[in-house]
Parts: sequence; structure tokens; C-alpha cells
Amino acid sequence: MRVIAGTARRLLLETLPGEDTRPTTDRIKETLFNMLQTSVPGSRFLDLFGGSGAIAIEALSRGAVHATIVEKNPKAVAVIERNLEHTHLTPYATLIRGEAVSAVQQLSLSGEKPFDLIFLDPPYGKGLEDRALAALAESSLLHDETLFILELKMDSEVSRFEALGYHLIRSKEYKSNKHVFLKRG
Repeated sequence: MRVIAGTARRLLLETLPGEDTRPTTDRIKETLFNMLQTSVPGSRFLDLFGGSGAIAIEALSRGAVHATIVEKNPKAVAVIERNLEHTHLTPYATLIRGEAVSAVQQLSLSGEKPFDLIFLDPPYGKGLEDRALAALAESSLLHDETLFILELKMDSEVSRFEALGYHLIRSKEYKSNKHVFLKRG
């Protein structure tokens, strides 16, 4: 896995060995960031299930001014730290070791500025995206134009997000998963 574009272009990123994380492939990451290309420069980016940190690092490399990465797995946190250091993007990132909902509450209570882009790629089938979206809806971390990007299994039903106050902007399907773009309201 590598950084696709920007200041850290072509730098290789470490991933966590084993099945604990599902790194987004370079091809899917490139497609995603092509869709976000005008939204990323100057943005504040939140990655709630960081994995290797590759998505947040890609956003920083492409001009996001700051990224906050949340990851609860200590081994993955160490990988993210090494990837940020390797890409020289550590000064532009905040890494939080913890669970997503708790991190949202912590960030909101600390007076963190709202985020422009929020990426969620939780472990499949555990309902973590629903709990995270509910916590975000009650937080001070959003503004009217905050865009949410969820990476989900292909067969995931997205109409359930309407009950949480989100509406579908677009969806991009791949072979076994999809990206769903949501906004509040």
C-alpha cells in the first residue's frame, strides 16, 4: 500500500499483519480521493476507525490541514505512528488511542473545531457505524456542510441512516464493498 498523490506521493505505508484490519486498496483509495478532490485541500479530516492511517494520510498528503485519527487497537496505533513519521505528516495529525464513540465525546467536550470530512470504515457487522453516527449527531464536531464517507459491505442497507438524521448524497460500489456519502439534515 502506498500514498497515491500529494506531498507524500509514492511513499509505501505499513499495514497491520493478519486479519485485524482491512486496508483500503490503492485502486479504491484513488477512486475515493478522485471523488473528493475539491473537498480535501484545506479541510479538517476525521478518521474514526484508523487501521493503518492510510486514508487520513492520503487526505493530509493531498492538502488537508489537519487529520484526527482514532484507533483502539494498540498494534494499529503503532503502525499509524510509524506511517505518519515515515510520511513526515506527524505535525498535522492527532492520533487518539480509543474507541470511536468515546473519542467523539472526548473531542466534543474538549472544544475541538468541527470537521469538514469524516471517514468511517469500522469492522463489518457490528453496528459500529450506527453508534458513531449517533454520537456525531449529538456532538459539536459538525457544521452544515460536513461530509461523511462510510466504507461498508456491498449488501449493507443504508436507509437506516435516515433515522439518525442523515441523508444519502451518493454511493460508489466496488466488487465487495461500497463508499456511501452522507450529510446531516
